[in-house]
Amino acid sequence: MHKFKILISFLFSITFYYNTSAQSDTALIRSHLKTLTKTPQFRNHSNIDQLNLTAGYIRNIFQKSTDSVSVQEYNVDQKTYKNIICSFGTENQKRIIVGAHYDVCGDQEGADDNASGITGLLELSRLLKGKKLNYRIDLVAYTLEEPPYFRTELMGSYIHAKSLQESKADVFGMISLEMIGYFKDEAKSQSYPIGLLSIKYGNKGNYITLVKKFGSGAFVSQFSKNFKATKSILTKTFASPPSLPGIDFSDHLNYWNFGYDALMITDTSFYRNKNYHQKTDTMETLDISRMGKVIDGLYNGLISLK
Repeated sequence: MHKFKILISFLFSITFYYNTSAQSDTALIRSHLKTLTKTPQFRNHSNIDQLNLTAGYIRNIFQKSTDSVSVQEYNVDQKTYKNIICSFGTENQKRIIVGAHYDVCGDQEGADDNASGITGLLELSRLLKGKKLNYRIDLVAYTLEEPPYFRTELMGSYIHAKSLQESKADVFGMISLEMIGYFKDEAKSQSYPIGLLSIKYGNKGNYITLVKKFGSGAFVSQFSKNFKATKSILTKTFASPPSLPGIDFSDHLNYWNFGYDALMITDTSFYRNKNYHQKTDTMETLDISRMGKVIDGLYNGLISLK
């Protein structure tokens, strides 16, 4: 009996450790979302002062977790725009990029698009603080992802991806966080670029998606497997040609263009969230709990890479 009690205690301690190894803080998530969205001006390309305030907030939060924080500046139409970068595990040569854009399209709060992705970066930075890592992990908050700069060489992610190539950085892979906070359990709350996909993936918007293109490499394969293995949230993997509408509608596009292995983590954007690029995209529409579980899956998926 004594040995049995010891065994039960040991198994419980393992389960307890696993369940709390990446406990995202929903209060912090809510606080970040409020700071990013409830601003005097909208954080679009025209409001450079607001973009700078947002960039400053991101930088300050990053600095709480690591001393390795930098600003990548570049000029567009005589205005200076900024990518904010923080790094962990800098003793490792091979690196992983996790990025999200902080600008919005037009005059709207952009809670899901893409304060949710930036909040994911901020919470991930807290979780990575002081951890021993097998790879260098760079968290990058991009500017100018949205129109009129989308698919141009003025996107912040293009600037960053190009700098990696020019410096011959050893990049294992890249993850783009693009809208990770909107979930619906109702039937017919999820649509697809091809209607028949609902047969395979279902018609409920209650899952997170790992989006990759055909022929992805070792990083995408390993990370996807690790993310799903955490079972932190219902997860579906979607692979297709890059030509399918929506599969490259974020910053991972530029890493693909420079030959890097990359994927997008998303709630599927406008295929689910009808607030996309609308004034109704507010933090009150987001599922904070499930958003935290996405961040947990991201963290566990990263630290378990070998």
